[in-house]
Amino acid sequence: MAEKYLPNYTVDDYLQWEGDWELIEGVPFAMAPSPLAVHQRVSFLIANQIEGQLEECPKDCKVYLELDWIVSENTVVRPDVVVVCGKVEDFIKTTPKVIFEVVSRSTAIRDEQLKFELYEKEKVKYYGLVYPNLKKMRVFKLTNNRYEKIFDSDRGSFRFDLECPFTVNLEQLWRRI
Repeated sequence: MAEKYLPNYTVDDYLQWEGDWELIEGVPFAMAPSPLAVHQRVSFLIANQIEGQLEECPKDCKVYLELDWIVSENTVVRPDVVVVCGKVEDFIKTTPKVIFEVVSRSTAIRDEQLKFELYEKEKVKYYGLVYPNLKKMRVFKLTNNRYEKIFDSDRGSFRFDLECPFTVNLEQLWRRI
């Protein structure tokens, strides 16, 4: 019964809100409190590793931190780290090639389930879940319209095969947090 009474907001509503929110299929999700220092540090270090490798990319692939992706008229998410190939103006409006979410206790269900399903449905090629407390990364690749786990480790490196490939080195990441 409660489902039929849930609010159903749009991007236009979202753009008027104060504070940090995501909007998934018309339902708002608060993003407070702000991410902790380790979360911010991990996001930055991942983006920093990627940025250096994309400098010479002829496909105009770029890495962004916490930039809104307008998925549809009623869905806007703000991934921690995204790689997009092509022009981006104020917001991301095309499907990113790679998304990383830095998982904490307060975001685990949303990152591992809700966003997992959303990113899979929207055909994001790679989805990386990064666990600072475990010093671990899991990577899923879209294969036949379904995510398949292709990496699950606390060490080593993973190469993302795109138009402009890049690698995330976990030893380097964990050493610097």
